Amino acid sequence: MKDSLLVDRWHSIQSRIRQASLAAQRHANEVSLLAVSKFHSSDAIAALAEAGQLAFGENYVQELCTKAKTLAHLPIEWHFIGPLQSNKCRDIAPVATMIHSVDRLKLIPLLAQHRPAHLAPLQLLIQVNIDDEASKSGVKHFDEALELAKLIQTFPNLKLGGLMTIPKPQSDLSLQRQAFAQLRAWRDRLANLLGVNLPHLSMGMSDDLEAAIVEGATIVRIGTAIFGPRPLHSMTKEE
Repeated sequence: MKDSLLVDRWHSIQSRIRQASLAAQRHANEVSLLAVSKFHSSDAIAALAEAGQLAFGENYVQELCTKAKTLAHLPIEWHFIGPLQSNKCRDIAPVATMIHSVDRLKLIPLLAQHRPAHLAPLQLLIQVNIDDEASKSGVKHFDEALELAKLIQTFPNLKLGGLMTIPKPQSDLSLQRQAFAQLRAWRDRLANLLGVNLPHLSMGMSDDLEAAIVEGATIVRIGTAIFGPRPLHSMTKEE
């Protein structure tokens, strides 16, 4: 893909975020764009970074770590957004700025163990399976989220930032908003019970970012609408 097309698509998404924020009576700087670069090249990421996009999300630990090493000369902030296996915590903890997919207690001490002391606390989001879908990761009950949150708080090199969800696809705006409003209610309840500020709601993708922003999204995750279709030859799992 030519860099100009890539950057044009990125500008288009930024414009949608600004327009949706204005419609929701929010400041555009309250919503961050996470460019999901899964299976796309380091060259494409570099081109976007040079245009000003510095937060990138990856679904596989090995791919994220490889790209982070290749692009170490750029001030990129790496987010891990895929299902995390416990045997990958050692690899991801030193590299990621934020992990969006914490859904099991056993991940938390492992991430703390492998987070280097000289780095800022690793930011964690608890993934919520808001529609109780069998095919998706995430906690299904509020008490599970509370238990995870309390454990995260016991480690000084970890920081709970909020919640993440991937709701089932809906074409109706009101139905899209229902799922996102539920996640926001969970976040607000959790923050109140813990007595802490939980600033982040990672929710909303290409087809529903407007609904997510209305309901308080602070991070929207956009892949194909920026990078185009994922290369078929790269669609192999690492884990």
